[in-house]
Amino acid sequence: MRVGLTGGVASGKSTVSAILAELGAVVVDADQLAREVVAPGTAGLREVVEAFGPGVLTRDGQLDRPAMGRLVFADPAKRAVLEGIIHPRVRARGAELEAAAGADAVVVHDIPLLTETGQADRFDAVIVVDVPAAVQVERMTALRGMSEQDALARMAAQATPEQRRAVATYVIENTGTLEDLRRRVTEVLEELVGRAG
Repeated sequence: MRVGLTGGVASGKSTVSAILAELGAVVVDADQLAREVVAPGTAGLREVVEAFGPGVLTRDGQLDRPAMGRLVFADPAKRAVLEGIIHPRVRARGAELEAAAGADAVVVHDIPLLTETGQADRFDAVIVVDVPAAVQVERMTALRGMSEQDALARMAAQATPEQRRAVATYVIENTGTLEDLRRRVTEVLEELVGRAG
């Protein structure tokens, strides 16, 4: 069973992903893979530096994610260039991890830009984690130290909640307690396991 997991920035998708992993799903985390494919010494990082210059590196040769974010979230053309470097590498690595999972596994691909990249039809089911826009802004400014302007730019660069819901098999509202969230995630996973069997 191949499942796509997505949600807007600061929706709590990473928490849902962690709960799914705890409950026994095999989670393939696109964000983690996106870091891996541009780690120091990789062809991915070399290509990013060729496209954007050495100013996107920290002093120790890592990708400077905040600087990169400010650059690409303000310019759709630059974002497309970055995505063209990273996304194919992430997909290839995700396919390797999926191939290593057991035949009866529920494999959850945690993909922040699943809707934006038109990948929903590649999965047997799609889970969308959703919260109101005001909650997203509050979480990004309070928990991640972003300015409201940066938070709104991140949100504007992503699909709308309506676009995400249009591809959803399951919607998980993340506006309650952690216990509420865990209960809903457990329900969804049980349904997925039932469908897989």
